[in-house]
Amino acid sequence: HRRFTLGERIERELIEVLAALIEAAYSRDKAALARANLRLSVVRHLWRLAHELRALPTRQYQHGSSLLVALGQQTGGWLKSSRR
Repeated sequence: HRRFTLGERIERELIEVLAALIEAAYSRDKAALARANLRLSVVRHLWRLAHELRALPTRQYQHGSSLLVALGQQTGGWLKSSRR
């Protein structure tokens, strides 16, 4: 039950991240980038919680974590460059 609930929530949050990034790409106002960054932080915590509750194996956790870190670096870099 936890696995399904966490997976659904992670998926929903990632869709929100995607929507915010697309909005930022087509908008002059880059506030959507900050929203995407916030949602990504929520996803990171949910991902860690899923691993701690043993809802996903360590190898999947490691792979997903590395993807989340890469996405966070890209989003953070875009946010930083847009503030200049």
